[in-house]
Amino acid sequence: MTRRLRVLVWHVHGSWLDAFVRGDHEYLLPVLPERGPWGGGTCGRDWPVREVSVSDLAGTEVDVVVLQRPEELDLAARWLHREPGRDVPAVYVEHNTPRGEVPDTRHPLGGRDDIPLVHVTHFNELMWDAGSAPTTVIEHGVVDPGYRYTGELCRAAVVINEPVRRWRVTGTDLLPRLAQGMELDVFGMGLDGLGRAVGLGAERLHTVGDLPAARLHEAMGRRRVYLHPVRWTSLGLSLIEAMHLGMPVVALGATEAARAVLPDAGVVSTRLDDLTAALRDLACDHAMATQLGKNAREFALRHYGMPQFLNRWDELLRHVAR
Repeated sequence: MTRRLRVLVWHVHGSWLDAFVRGDHEYLLPVLPERGPWGGGTCGRDWPVREVSVSDLAGTEVDVVVLQRPEELDLAARWLHREPGRDVPAVYVEHNTPRGEVPDTRHPLGGRDDIPLVHVTHFNELMWDAGSAPTTVIEHGVVDPGYRYTGELCRAAVVINEPVRRWRVTGTDLLPRLAQGMELDVFGMGLDGLGRAVGLGAERLHTVGDLPAARLHEAMGRRRVYLHPVRWTSLGLSLIEAMHLGMPVVALGATEAARAVLPDAGVVSTRLDDLTAALRDLACDHAMATQLGKNAREFALRHYGMPQFLNRWDELLRHVAR
């Protein structure tokens, strides 16, 4: 029988971790008395994992450490009394696009040869300067929420967290132009003042707020199209979830969007007039929107499904831990 590995991992990105911990290993999440970002455990999520007090980690058998933030290198060394990459096998998952002097931004692990660097998109691998560090790509996996699309509401669903603060990164400044093609319903956290910031009234933009996953998926599926205006973040899991729901996609042609959304699943362009026209067309043609959404779901299941995601991770973790 193949041995289960003990994998130490932090709760950084909930949707990614929700998929990751569905593998065949034992997943350990560090817990501090005050919880917080470095020892929050599950943060109340119902996951098949084991929370381990930081004070107990030094005496806990760990086969591989999954790092996601530079600070975790030092935390793991202090808490385990073992150096990641030297005394205990480790991998580093990079969730984000580089910031700063792109494409010359050096990755924090750049040049290290003892910890493989795992990117979640091919675009991220292309743009980060990793030097001689070994890199690979394991694309996102999404738990299938099921086909939920009705498209009965002729409005576009947009999922953005903190759109006012993040502004150009999330393409918030583009919303007034895009709202000319279809009214927008924005879901997410930190939406206060969004309408005032972009100069749109309730007749063109409505903020829904943050919803539990099941309610969010149901609400998104009632909208005609999923709009992805993001300029410079890694491929959003909300986009992949929308495709799983059976939604057609209209997306800004930035980062990994062109690889994720094929021409028979929606419209991807760097030209705002193209995106606005696509929203208008889908507003007028529910049947076309439905077919594009079915194509999007078929591709998402094949390309971003759980089996391939978990298999890739199982292969890598076993290779590193051997």
